Amino acid sequence: MTNPAELFTTEASAATHIGRVKRQNEDAFLVDKRLKLFVVADGMGGHAAGEVASETAIDVMREQVQAAEPLIERFVETGDGRELLLEMFEEAVRNAGKAIYARAQDEPEKRGMGTTVSALLLTPSRGFIAHVGDSRIYLIRGQDVFQLTEDHSLINELIKRGRLKPEDAHNAPYKNAVTRAVGVHADVQVDTLDFEVGDGDHFLLCSDGLSNHLRDDREILEVMDGAAFLAQPEAFVELANSRGGKDNITSLMVQVATPKSAGDTQIKVQALRQMPLFQHLSYVELTEVLNVSELKFYDTGDPVFDEGSLGESFYVVIEGRVGIRKGSVELARLGPGGHFGEMAIMDKGPRSASVAALMPSRLIRVGRKPLFGLMRKDKEIAVKLLWCFVQVLNQRLRMTNADLQQARTDQTELEELLGLEEIIDG
Repeated sequence: MTNPAELFTTEASAATHIGRVKRQNEDAFLVDKRLKLFVVADGMGGHAAGEVASETAIDVMREQVQAAEPLIERFVETGDGRELLLEMFEEAVRNAGKAIYARAQDEPEKRGMGTTVSALLLTPSRGFIAHVGDSRIYLIRGQDVFQLTEDHSLINELIKRGRLKPEDAHNAPYKNAVTRAVGVHADVQVDTLDFEVGDGDHFLLCSDGLSNHLRDDREILEVMDGAAFLAQPEAFVELANSRGGKDNITSLMVQVATPKSAGDTQIKVQALRQMPLFQHLSYVELTEVLNVSELKFYDTGDPVFDEGSLGESFYVVIEGRVGIRKGSVELARLGPGGHFGEMAIMDKGPRSASVAALMPSRLIRVGRKPLFGLMRKDKEIAVKLLWCFVQVLNQRLRMTNADLQQARTDQTELEELLGLEEIIDG
């Protein structure tokens, strides 16, 4: 039997350029096909210090991931240790920062140097990201482009606070000011993410010398369509230079071949996105919800839950069909995209109906406790979900009021009809 890991391959191509304004290139990148490790680092500090910071980050990242190979191999073979692997990747970036900071203390002329780090580690089933700064990692899946990292920049902070419109960001002052960098201080907060990898996925890792010259994410597809894979990084560099090349430019492309289908992941993301509860979440935030959920399989006739049982999770149908019953009465049948049980997330009350599979089915199960744990960890997700909770409850209240109003109208009409019949009989 073929080992799925043996069918997992990556191809990578990269290019870096000084640009048309800067006097030296402080960007660095890493392509390690054996480790499946890819990193872009954009140094800052001047007088070669930025170059030292980015190169140090690259070296430490490689050393740290090499030391963790047994952990990676165990995850590939068994699927165990996903959270440990993510913690290792986060710690690798923090250790890179400590190494940069320590060198700056020993060499006063380099004090204050730092770098961005956007790192991608790939396995046959999942990708892992560790990120600090305003370099970026994009996922290109089919004709969709998703930015998987969030810029730690003054511009992005102003946009999030509503003080700057996204379309005005290109012309805003202090466009290169970062709010978080590796090595400037003894420690740094690292953003991490893990997600499902699918066959045919492409990734673009780049410094802001490229991303600042992209008018929108769709331009990434246009460049990819216009060049062979190995030539794409150079095509991105040429694009940035044609628009001024105001900074160093680094572009790193990765493509994946794996037995795992990307379509299945998209189906799950789309199913969650269709729920009113998750309508305001971004692709990355939906991915984080999927990370705290589980995929459940049910044969025909298997109960999902019984009426009166304690509600601690909700479900989304990915494949198959389920029936909802109250006592002996069938209330509804739900197919792919259908969802049920979400009120349990809000009130943890008893189930008002029973649900069972009408045919072999796959369901996403999202537990109340894991979801609330994610909300405590990520305040932006918490705010969006709480806002959606309010909207869902408001919609249900409106529906209940409309039903009550209709019931009153029906009752009035019935009473008038009965009164008219009494007059006629009299």
